[in-house]
Amino acid sequence: ASPLLANDSCSFLGSKVYGMGFVLTPAERDALVAREPRNAERIFPYLGGEEVNTSPTQTFDRYVISFGQMYLEETERWPDLLRIIREKVKPERDQNRNQIFRDRWWVIGHPRPQFRSAANGLVRYIATIETSRHKFFGFLGIGVMPDSTLVTVAADDASLLGVLSSRAHIAWALQAGGRLGVGNDPRYNKTRCFEPFPFPNLADQPALAAQIAATAEELDAHRKRQQVAHATLTLTDMYNVLDALRLGRALTAKEKITHTNGLVSVLAELHDRIDALVLQAYGWADLAPALGGQPGGTLPWPEKPAAQAAAEEELLVRLVALNAERAAEEARGTVRWLRPEFQNPLLRGAAALPVATQDELDLGAPDAPVPAKKTPGKAAKPVAAPPKRPWPNTLPEQMRGVAGVLTANARPIALEVIEAAFTGRGPGKRRIPQILDALAALGRARVVNGLWTLG
Repeated sequence: ASPLLANDSCSFLGSKVYGMGFVLTPAERDALVAREPRNAERIFPYLGGEEVNTSPTQTFDRYVISFGQMYLEETERWPDLLRIIREKVKPERDQNRNQIFRDRWWVIGHPRPQFRSAANGLVRYIATIETSRHKFFGFLGIGVMPDSTLVTVAADDASLLGVLSSRAHIAWALQAGGRLGVGNDPRYNKTRCFEPFPFPNLADQPALAAQIAATAEELDAHRKRQQVAHATLTLTDMYNVLDALRLGRALTAKEKITHTNGLVSVLAELHDRIDALVLQAYGWADLAPALGGQPGGTLPWPEKPAAQAAAEEELLVRLVALNAERAAEEARGTVRWLRPEFQNPLLRGAAALPVATQDELDLGAPDAPVPAKKTPGKAAKPVAAPPKRPWPNTLPEQMRGVAGVLTANARPIALEVIEAAFTGRGPGKRRIPQILDALAALGRARVVNGLWTLG
């Protein structure tokens, strides 16, 4: 399966601090805010997989100081916080072999500015634990900073939460993500699990999308409500009992308490509804009888009945085929954006490119050939064609590379010429038409009789 442009710039890993001096206890946070209320602007709840599993709605156990990517001069507006980082983090960072960490000691190791840019304007986002026994997704408030044990999706659409929570996506993720950790638990690798996943086309099915969204909201609210009511209730315990019910296995005394406190029968009914609705959205309701209510909906389950195993195999075959169909659509210029108002460069212009700031969009082409000077009486030497360059890995580099090809050609050129200027056949090269559209939206490129040139 190939990564899809439709899912680009939506999923991210959580932040790493590289210096525990950034992390505060609730008491330390409260004391700093009491001393200077403005300190609250740069202190955020810091959640990881353990907190999400136990209860993200309870009182937060950890906070983190984050200045984002501010310059040092800007951080001086919060002297109390800067003093803590200078005293507790800088000595450790001074010994770090990474020069960036040494030079920018006041910046947490990986602040994930792309995620913050993508989440701008949202009130919540979707998160899942990267490595856990069960795979489940839920909403977190936008003021919460995820740590590196979480994978985030910068979207607040509950229909998207429903699809991610469905058996269709979980089956895909369990196959694609691999295993990690002492317990050999499934790992949610965003590059393999999220970016290539072909979501159903809900834009043309608004009534069905609304049903999926409403059920996903119920699912998220139900789990959080029961965890608030029962402080020791974990999501892992709830889903262990759910699978026991699916198997028809007798519950232990502890599991009976979890069943009652978590209202796990309600949890099962909500998941069954989501599974059926999402399969209907794909047009694959024929698979529902063999998959509905079966065990293994959130974790690997090798001992499946033959009918269930065959249905899951057919589900994966159809998803891979749909991935290929979507990739072919994108190659022809049709992209089914997950968040078109954010991702589509024609709708948002530069704001649709969260990975590339204006400073990064330095679109000059230092490697472009310089025309040979003509000397009277001598023929000018022909300018050698620029060597093919490898297709870059990041969006800013890709935009600079495409702009460099336009700069190197005095006349308008075809899309095929631009594509041929780069080596490799990586799936990322399929985004060249969208990059050209983005450059056009920025006023950096234009089309002349179907050919591309600098704007």
